[in-house]
Amino acid sequence: MAAMDQNQTVEMPAPRGATDDKTGVVVGSGPVDVEAYIDFQCPYCKQFELASRNTIDKLLERQMIRFIRHPMNFLDAVSTNHYSTRAAAAAASASDTGRFHEYAYALFENQPPEGGLGLTDDQLISLGQHTGVTDSTFVTDIRTGRYLPWPAFVTARATARGVGGTPSVFVHGVPVPARADLIVAAVGRVIG
Repeated sequence: MAAMDQNQTVEMPAPRGATDDKTGVVVGSGPVDVEAYIDFQCPYCKQFELASRNTIDKLLERQMIRFIRHPMNFLDAVSTNHYSTRAAAAAASASDTGRFHEYAYALFENQPPEGGLGLTDDQLISLGQHTGVTDSTFVTDIRTGRYLPWPAFVTARATARGVGGTPSVFVHGVPVPARADLIVAAVGRVIG
């Protein structure tokens, strides 16, 4: 077997709206990057996402931020069907239809208990329909596992960056506690 050249890159399927390094999905176009490393199985991520939703949405509406979610698969081992990977892959498929942000919230709103069976593919597809995903490729992508490799790629890159848990939030590259008020304050400091 031939050794892989270190300069060789592996083609990783990344969803529409992905960052240049393919580790997250961007929503918004403001001048300040707010990055959230999340796991769709993580109960603390659910708390963060639902508690900060209105704040993040207002910052997006005011075009103050680019909100970048990095969906990781830290918690695959605590579900019986690799739910973290499957949910992140489904979110990537929703991103291809322009509905990543809405779908991510729906995943957190419908988060199954940690340690059990995650949502089935049919349930993930149904969530898409409830969030306005109508493109048939969404269903095909979930059924064929198009983006299943992506969450492991995101997780490996996040770990290399030093992310050791979820949720981890960065505002313009600086770590910030995962609280809406502290995110707003950090955004304000960057904007001046």
